[in-house]
Amino acid sequence: MRPKMKVCKMERQRYFNYIADKLSVLVCKIEMESKLNVLDLHIHAENFYRDFLCLLFGWNLKNLNGEIQNVEAIDLIDETNKIIIQVSSTNTKEKINHSLSKIDTSKYFGFTFKFISIARSAALLRTKTYKIPQNITFIPKEDIYDIPYLLKVIQNFDIEKIEKVYDFIKKELGKNIDTSTIDSDLTQVVQILSQTDLSTNNVIRLNNEFAIEQKIEYNSLSAESKNIIIDYCLYQNTIEQIYSSFDKEGVNKSLFVLNRIRRIYTSYKRELNGDELFRKIRQCVKQEITDSPNRGALTREAIETCADIIIVDAFIRCKIFENPQGYQDVTA
Repeated sequence: MRPKMKVCKMERQRYFNYIADKLSVLVCKIEMESKLNVLDLHIHAENFYRDFLCLLFGWNLKNLNGEIQNVEAIDLIDETNKIIIQVSSTNTKEKINHSLSKIDTSKYFGFTFKFISIARSAALLRTKTYKIPQNITFIPKEDIYDIPYLLKVIQNFDIEKIEKVYDFIKKELGKNIDTSTIDSDLTQVVQILSQTDLSTNNVIRLNNEFAIEQKIEYNSLSAESKNIIIDYCLYQNTIEQIYSSFDKEGVNKSLFVLNRIRRIYTSYKRELNGDELFRKIRQCVKQEITDSPNRGALTREAIETCADIIIVDAFIRCKIFENPQGYQDVTA
């Protein structure tokens, strides 16, 4: 029985990683095309999310734009469950308020409005207050979705349901796992970091090293892991400069690299903790870089050091491991 359970866990992880990677690439493409005012993919995304949300939540959605062109505020509708949904790559408070103001409350009396952000994270939008029309239900914490939100939903599915989602994503977004974007982002950052002067002249000390020590203790990390974190946290300025140079160009490599490391963390945190979990994250990241077709001339020693710097940066940025009360990203 034990080997079977292990295989099941491995399959769950493989399915989830595939789904997460494919959705991340889709988000990147939609956001890039939106900036170029190319909306073809956005139009196709409406039908993709119609079927995707039906699979996840058992709804009976149809694309209202297929019946009535350019319906303001509403793209998808489930008349049985009284749900109306807007699918948008513009995730701002103003966009949501505008959409709410355009809902025909007499026609959609008693419906729940949901907003799907198909580009950037909508986490901040869930904290805002909105002008909700009478007779329409809209609870921001529950009714604003983005990819991280949907991935949390998928993560709690049983293996059979995750496999169905995996099959759907594979049919919709391609048969082969396209790791070229995610993988090369991680490897490219390591390549740049390996060519950067990491002498003491580039090292800065953080203002709140005590907070890092608190987080280390809170997660029961021993001296083995603590030494790595303390040693490499000093290079935060260097990795921040690399991320910033890409992000200013709209490449978003910091987002993709940090999300990749976080997905590795979430894949193993139910099975492992403390030093074992930290070692597993380091092992997976280094193996991914080693196996990358974009590795080039990176030596094993360069991969070891640069991967640890990136992982420690993710630790400090609150992307991996639990945070003690009051802990904040000390780079903020």
